[in-house]
Amino acid sequence: MPYLAAAGELKTKPTQHSVKTLMESGIKADILVCRTEHQLSQDLRQKLALFCNVKREAVIQSIDASTIYEVPNLMLEEGLDRVALKKLDLPEKNVPDLKNWNDFLFRLKNPKHTINIGLVGKYVELQDSYKSILEAFIHAGAANETKVNVISIHSEYLDTNSAENQLKNLDGILVAPGFGGRGIEGKIETVKYAREHKIPFLGICLGMQMAVIEYARTVLNLKDANSTEMNESTSHPVINLMEEQKNISNKGGTMRLGAWKCSIKENSLAYKIYGKTEILERHRHRYEFNGLYLNDLENAGLKATGVNPDTNLVEIIEIPEHPFFIGVQYHPEYKSTVANPHPLFVSFVAAAVKHKNK
Repeated sequence: MPYLAAAGELKTKPTQHSVKTLMESGIKADILVCRTEHQLSQDLRQKLALFCNVKREAVIQSIDASTIYEVPNLMLEEGLDRVALKKLDLPEKNVPDLKNWNDFLFRLKNPKHTINIGLVGKYVELQDSYKSILEAFIHAGAANETKVNVISIHSEYLDTNSAENQLKNLDGILVAPGFGGRGIEGKIETVKYAREHKIPFLGICLGMQMAVIEYARTVLNLKDANSTEMNESTSHPVINLMEEQKNISNKGGTMRLGAWKCSIKENSLAYKIYGKTEILERHRHRYEFNGLYLNDLENAGLKATGVNPDTNLVEIIEIPEHPFFIGVQYHPEYKSTVANPHPLFVSFVAAAVKHKNK
């Protein structure tokens, strides 16, 4: 519903034409949900109902909200649920219980803390690339009564000289997933900064792999350590396309997709976060932690605390001496919801709050 500021009114013609065009294609609207910046008057609703051949109560206002999480309440107020049930000839039962939803919404709108989290990735100019991560931070922030300001940092423009300036004021750092070699040196430099400056760190998928590479280069002094995705001729392929993965054809070519089991070691940060030794998480990647380097890395302080029980592929790495340093091969953001914020994000946000207030 476009609003003409000069005339100070909403215009119904575009909606009418849209409905008419649909009808010409054989589609008759039963309900109109009208996006709008301003309240729809009763006269406008009646006009739309008349000219679009829908019932008056089926003209639903979808006004701009401060957060998308307000929309269920707004739709409930408009009676969209009742109209839809009536149209489908389904019985109206109890009014939806949105208490838990509204508790979440209250915490989201009334935070007690504010933190800055750096999201270091190679696709930051396209924010939808990290939409699931951004939403997971909203869920975890509300669980911690904390406003999470996510600061996007392009890894391609981050190096030894710029790391201090771009990362020094952050309360936590997440190195994001991705594919290909562009920007990985910036990610590795980010991991090093977070590790050495004791800033809470979370690495997801490629971010976890960058943490392994950084540790191998800096602590084990394997200067050529890399992933064969980035450098096929590296003399220390700490991240590699494992032989057992090359023959997988029913998981998206050589990619490991879908939900996979992970066994977690007790007395680890991961166990503290999840509270159990067996989890199921979703994957979307091709290259893996190279088990040939496991003993050397663990002896140097980088611990593998989660592995797949069937393949022994490493799923979780940690540095116990660090306040909060964890990398996961899977994508925890895929499972985060309002009702069940992912525990990894909840714990990461809590660690960032603690870091800021120390």
